[in-house]
This record gives sequence, structure tokens and C-alpha cells, in this order.
Amino acid sequence: MPRTARRPSVTGIYHVMLRGIGKQNIFEDDLDKKKFLKILSVSKEKSGFQLYAYCLMNNHVHLLLKVENDPLDIIMKRIGSNYVYWYNSRYERVGHLFQDRFKSEPVEDDVYLKTVIRYIHYNPVKGGFSKELHYEYSSFSDYEDDHTGNLTDIEMPLEWIGREEFFAYHAKRCADECMDITEPIRHPITEEAAAALVHKYGHVDNIAEFLSLPRKKQEKGIVKAHEKGASIRQLVRVTGVSKGIIEKWLRENR
Repeated sequence: MPRTARRPSVTGIYHVMLRGIGKQNIFEDDLDKKKFLKILSVSKEKSGFQLYAYCLMNNHVHLLLKVENDPLDIIMKRIGSNYVYWYNSRYERVGHLFQDRFKSEPVEDDVYLKTVIRYIHYNPVKGGFSKELHYEYSSFSDYEDDHTGNLTDIEMPLEWIGREEFFAYHAKRCADECMDITEPIRHPITEEAAAALVHKYGHVDNIAEFLSLPRKKQEKGIVKAHEKGASIRQLVRVTGVSKGIIEKWLRENR
């Protein structure tokens, strides 16, 4: 089936979502998220786009940007390919990280502009990552700081929406449903919790017993533990099973 053409935005503003393939996390820790923001900043300089809002979750990213020089496809290819290179090098893996095609929707008036910005800023709250809008990996703090030297280009949204209206609108609890994901967000868990999941789904009391299981039972336990929130890196550390084997099992059980 041919892909549906993206609807162009008359304003050049797009809400974009980039997500992990097969529901997998694209960020394992803070270092990954900081690297993505660095890549976003460098790509912004090279492509000349304006960034009005962003939020990094565990398995997806929301961006609100205005295309100026490079087209949207080139912008997202630059961001995605640079981050995948970093991620694959760091975790000694190969292959795709992001879902085949990023999602996008045009934003063409000030009403929807403020809706999308608030929606992006409330994503960590809705996902249970933060109890308030102050989240380290979103653009809300840039608006609060009122500092034009940050990653986010705050001037135009504040001019379109109005400063008082912007913060009054954010003070209202967000019930908006913009472009979203349908799968539950995977929350980070501790390494101890990851080990406990392996024990539970392997039906063993310790890792030594787990490693004595037939490979098929190990596979079943690891796949189930990953579904319940254990990251690939945690599973490698707590079981000693190689990253390549775990990734192969996860691919085969999608």
C-alpha cells in the first residue's frame, strides 16, 4: 500500500513525533537524552529551523518546529541518523532504532499552536514521569526562564499567544489529544526490579538457576521481562546473556 503524502503546512510549522521501533525505548538514561538534545541543537543550526517546543520521553519524542531552509524530511533524517549512530555505537548494536516513518501534522493557527505546546509540555505528567510541568527534558523551563539563548525559540509563540495567556493556559490541566501514541509508555525501572522480573518470568529464585534453564525458557523469561519494563541493557547486566541474543529474541517475538 502506498504511503499517504504528508499534508504541507501553510505556516511551515509542524508537530512531529519520532518513536522507537517495536515499542522499544530510544533513551536508556540521561546521557542518551542529553546527547539527543545536543544533536537537536546542531541540526537546528545546520537546517535553520525554529524549535517552539519539545519533550523527550522514554520511547518517543515530540517536537514542534518551523521549517525555514531544509525541508522537514531532511531535518528529521539528519536528527534521526545522527542519534541512531550514537545509540548503536554506545550499545554495540546494529539496525533500525526508530519506527520507519516519523509522524507529523501541520499547525496553522494560534489556537492549535497553544494546544500543541501545552500538550507537549504535559506529556511527562500524563506519562507519570513528573508530577508537574517542570521536567528536565522538555521546553517548558525555557519559557519560564524567558531566556532567548536557550534551545527553544520562545519569541514567536509568546507573541502569537500572548505571555499572560500562555501561562494561564498551561495552568489548566491538559486534556488535549493531539497526535499521540497508542501503546502504554514504558517507565524506567531499577536494575533490582529488572532482575526480579527475570526471576518471576523464568520461575527461578536466582540468576544462576535462570542460566541453567533451556534456551527457550530463558528467551520466554527475557521477552516477558522486557515487556514489563526491563531495558535491554539491564537484561544484559542481570542475566549475562549477550545483547545480540537478547535483541534477536525480542525481534522474533514482536
